[in-house]
Formats: sequence, structure tokens, C-alpha cells
Amino acid sequence: MNVRSLFPLPALALAAAVSGAAPTQLKIATWNLEWFMTQETLRALTPACVTREAPRDGARRAVPCDVAHELSRSGEDIAALRRHARRLDADVIALQEVDGEQAARLVFPGYQFCFSSRVAVQNNGFAVRRGLPFTCGPELSDLSLGDDVRRGVEVRLFPGTPRELRLLSVHLKSGCSRDSLDSSRPSCIRLAAQVPVLERWIDAQAAARIPFAVLGDFNRDLRREPQGVSLWAEIDDSDPQDADLVNTADGQLFENCSPSQTFSGYIDYIVLGRRMARGLVEDSFGRELFRPKDALRRKLSDHCPVFVRIRVADAAADLP
Repeated sequence: MNVRSLFPLPALALAAAVSGAAPTQLKIATWNLEWFMTQETLRALTPACVTREAPRDGARRAVPCDVAHELSRSGEDIAALRRHARRLDADVIALQEVDGEQAARLVFPGYQFCFSSRVAVQNNGFAVRRGLPFTCGPELSDLSLGDDVRRGVEVRLFPGTPRELRLLSVHLKSGCSRDSLDSSRPSCIRLAAQVPVLERWIDAQAAARIPFAVLGDFNRDLRREPQGVSLWAEIDDSDPQDADLVNTADGQLFENCSPSQTFSGYIDYIVLGRRMARGLVEDSFGRELFRPKDALRRKLSDHCPVFVRIRVADAAADLP
């Protein structure tokens, strides 16, 4: 197993690094960076940009024309995102809508990465802080429905040890936020097809008794799902027992990322399996809001990070 580990460790784990011990807590987060790619990539793709209505093709690198012309980020925009990442100061960040490692490094210097190998520009992945042992797990390719949408990406922390934790970064199909999963709308049919794939991954970790979490952009308000077939009810069935899930946003106040936004609920979530939830630090849920000045002047993202803290030993503790 190829375990990656670099220095330095974050402040949270600095004492552990000095003593040679593993960190006692981790700050984990999820962040959709909205069509984030290098400036060079966007310039290269702009002449052949496509309409929003163009057929999806995961084997093709293309951007919508509105993205090409309205979301071209300057060096100052990228620097503002990098400052925001420093304020977040997370150990592990599940990423969505990022064009791979080269782009991610602009926002997360000093991190290492796991990303899906999908050719398209929008990809899922992880940024992992230097010093934290990890390995990239197998891609959850079936979640992409033939690369029509995004693949799932797995990272394994402390792999091969009794403290192993598994995280999955997801970005589920959009366009079915307020309809039952048995709706006849094409977007709902696609989202419904993703649910069994996600549930199989959850059940496999639960059956193996490995602490796990699913992080990312679910494109649904899981706390206020519509009448009918519910995504949350489908994945949170406690079968196996460790598949009893905890939505860390439950009971939390919703805040928009910036004063100009008018969204009414979360769609970015950190969902914990029963074992991982044992390690959830009380009152650690948060959302790293954009500074109003940056949000007004800079092209950032339509999402901002959500985070929690996990006590590693408690998450990895044996359960009946």
C-alpha cells in the first residue's frame, strides 16, 4: 500500500508530530469550488465552449460558454480563495468541481491530493494536509452513470492501521432538489440511479466495521426533503448496523456564504457512519463564510466550506 506522508503537520497535530504520535483530532471539510481550473485551461477551452443544453460527455473536456465568459478568475480571485482555504485550516477537504491536482494546488499549496481520473473538467477529489498518512482508494466510477455526472472519490486515512478512516467525496446529480426520487423528471431518474451505488459503498464500509463519512454536494436539502421517495431514507437504513447515519448539519442554523446569496438551506453535507459519529466533537459543525469584501469584489464560488472535527480514537473505538 502506497501511503503518502509529508511535513509539516497542521497546528492541531503539531504536538503529536513532535512526540511521534498520531493526531488526536482531525478537522474535515467539504467545498465545491464552482468550475475551478487553471487560467491556462480556461483560456484553452473557451473558443470551443458549449451551451448549457449541450449533451453531457464525460470523455470530453469542455466548459459552458457562460462559465467561460463570466467565471474567468484572475490571480487576485485565486489568491482570495487561497486565503479562504488558510482560514478554513482543515486537515482533509473533500473537493467538488475542480479540474484535478494542478488546479487544486493553486488554492491548497502544501497539500497532497486524490482526484478522479474522469476526463471532464468537473471532478471530485480530496486535499490532504501534509503529514497525515493516507492512500487514495478506488474510484466509485458507477456513481457517474457512465461519466454523465461525477465519480465518487475515496481517501483512506491511517490506512492499514486500527485507526483507519474512510471518506468519500461526492457530487450528486443536480436538478432534483425538490422532487421525490420516483419523479419522472430526467434529473430525478438520474439521481435515483445514483442512490443504490452510494448505498452499496456505505453498506460495504459498515459491514467491514470501518469508520466512514460521505462528504460533498448532495444537490438536495437533506433536512427538508419532499414527500415521496427520500434520498436520506434510502441511505440511512441501519442495515448493516453501522450504516446508521448522522447528518452533522441537523439542528444547525443555515447561513449563506455571503450577504448577496439568498439560498434557504444546505446542500453541502458531512454525513457520518455510526462509528465515525462516535468521534464527532460536540458543537464543532461550522461553515467558513466568505469575507463580505472578498465576496463583493472577487469571483470565488457559489459554495463555501462546511466542516466538523473528529476525535480519531473515538471514531476508531470498537463498537458492539
